Amino acid sequence: MTRFPIDEFQGLRTPFYFYDLKLLDQTLSDIKRTARDPRFKVHYAIKANANPGVLRNIQAAGLGVDCVSGGEIEAALEAGFRGERIVFAGVGKSDEEIRFALEANIGCFNVESEPELLIINEIAGEMGKKAAVALRVNPNIDAHTHEYITTGLAENKFGINLELLPAMIDKAISLDNIDFKGLHFHIGSQITETEPFVMLCETINRLQNEYNAKGITFSSINVGGGLGIDYAHPERRPIPDFENYFKTFHNHLKLRDGQEVHFELGRSVVAQCGSLITKVLYVKEGTTKKFAIVDAGMTDLIRPALYNAHHKIENISNPNGELHHYDVVGPICESSDCFGKDELLPTISRGDLLALRSAGAYGEIMASQYNCRKLPHSVFSAQ
Repeated sequence: MTRFPIDEFQGLRTPFYFYDLKLLDQTLSDIKRTARDPRFKVHYAIKANANPGVLRNIQAAGLGVDCVSGGEIEAALEAGFRGERIVFAGVGKSDEEIRFALEANIGCFNVESEPELLIINEIAGEMGKKAAVALRVNPNIDAHTHEYITTGLAENKFGINLELLPAMIDKAISLDNIDFKGLHFHIGSQITETEPFVMLCETINRLQNEYNAKGITFSSINVGGGLGIDYAHPERRPIPDFENYFKTFHNHLKLRDGQEVHFELGRSVVAQCGSLITKVLYVKEGTTKKFAIVDAGMTDLIRPALYNAHHKIENISNPNGELHHYDVVGPICESSDCFGKDELLPTISRGDLLALRSAGAYGEIMASQYNCRKLPHSVFSAQ
């Protein structure tokens, strides 16, 4: 359970992100306990949160890292992650990023198209290196999640469609500067059902049987991430059900001798340890509504505006007050700058601090300076 040191918050500039490092460490310990199969290799998807204070704890726990840009690789290296524990995904890797990744001796490129494969081969040859590569496959599995974060369907900008995979594997094997490792999958994010992961395992099993019959083997299978969290009740399950998640792959994925399985978990690692703390500027009385106007906006936490996502809102200054309905809105000059409508909250007054929960993933990292606003800063709990 996250406890907010409200007395320590007084006088701090708002809005800011508060990170419960004790909860983060408990989450990391649970990942290590449940991913105990020695063939399982867990990477943290740094796109969820690249705050250096958060990264230090994740690196200390022994996880690898999944990056989707040269900047993320740089952040990972600065946080102490070793190059060989880094995998590099993304549909639009620039030549500069590819060179940087090769110089850092990263563990693997997750390749998403034939042109990308050919460019990596060319640049690796110029540098006198051999690039380890996994091909990202679209298994055409519907993860039953938001359309913006569903990534495994056939007609998607990510990955390689199944019918194009045979030619891509043949090409990867034939190139002199490519070390073909295996297959990479990622079917989407915020997945809260087991079925899509079971379907992914069945697809991988079928592909392995098909290619093994042709004499082609894979030393690495990367199943991506996607495990969701409980946004509605962050205290009910502050740590996601990693036991069931890893057990699903252990029970349904038919591995070959010597194979490794790579996971790329982001949201499930950091989301629940972070909260956006904002101050109430005004309580505006409308004809039929009350508006709590706060100093945080979509520039600080864009998920509600971008995905119509909802984060639980708590009045941490007056947690036991009489309940009223409020629309909680920010100061940005956009109608979409709203964190919640008809929120049932204890009486809100000017100066109260509100916490927007489960904001440790895709919160601070997606902040912008629209309206020339300052970026939110971060505050950490004692571990």
